[in-house]
Amino acid sequence: MGMKNLITSQLEVTGIPLLRKGKVRDVYDLGDKLLIVSTDRLSAFDWVLETPIPDKGKILTEASLLWFDLTKTIIPNHLITADLGEIKKRLPSGVQASWKDLEGRTMLVKKAKRVDAECIARGYLAGSGFKEYKKSRSVCGEPLPEGLLEASPLPHPLFTPSTKADEGHDQNISFEELKSFVGVETALKLKGATLKLYEFASDYSRSHGLILADTKFEFGFVGSELYLIDEMLTPDSSRFWDAQLYRTGSSPASFDKQFVRDYLEQTGWDKNSAPPVLPQEIIEQTRIRYLQFLKMLKN
Repeated sequence: MGMKNLITSQLEVTGIPLLRKGKVRDVYDLGDKLLIVSTDRLSAFDWVLETPIPDKGKILTEASLLWFDLTKTIIPNHLITADLGEIKKRLPSGVQASWKDLEGRTMLVKKAKRVDAECIARGYLAGSGFKEYKKSRSVCGEPLPEGLLEASPLPHPLFTPSTKADEGHDQNISFEELKSFVGVETALKLKGATLKLYEFASDYSRSHGLILADTKFEFGFVGSELYLIDEMLTPDSSRFWDAQLYRTGSSPASFDKQFVRDYLEQTGWDKNSAPPVLPQEIIEQTRIRYLQFLKMLKN
């Protein structure tokens, strides 16, 4: 089942080709550069919901910019600038947009040759990993000791790659499969960078009252050098928990859209027809969760 019902963005840029309209981001092609606009769209169960979450795109962009700056000594990233005045100077003449609406949600980045693999790091037993552990005492085929509970820290962080699917669900693959998929040298670089970034981000998050349970990164090549691309370490790509509320043995509340998924599960929606419109209360509480995450990260 692919992504459906992609709502029209109110943040369109005209005069440059639209390369891709993703679940959240609109990506425009500038030849050797890309313009990325983070919208307030929210997806759940392969649908983009009709109801946006106000300021979500700005929150995701601000968090990504913070992490890009913190991790640039670990691995280079694709960011050129997020300063809208600077971006406008670099765009060809004839480009038009509602610039005030793009403020705080737009990045000019280097165009990279994307590696078609999701690079996932897991430090805790959660989500699909916990489901697999209950069945086979493993996560993505990696054997784990007996007696772990939901949300338990893993003995060491795991690198669990998956295929990158533009539509539908990504599929977990083994490290050996990744090697055959992208080549041994690239696979080793991806694993090394992913685990280094996770280790740094986990320590940093802990010092700000957050637990980084798992996250996914995307990488691409600029020339022969591996770069971090897309977004990073936001509630859309990561499972963050409040350290003060963290307990093992149950699923801690996260700062992501799980709140919306839980609501949709309770509505009786069949997931095949258009999703129900979110009530104002759910929209506002979701927005508050995103804002709370950003506030903790910056404090």
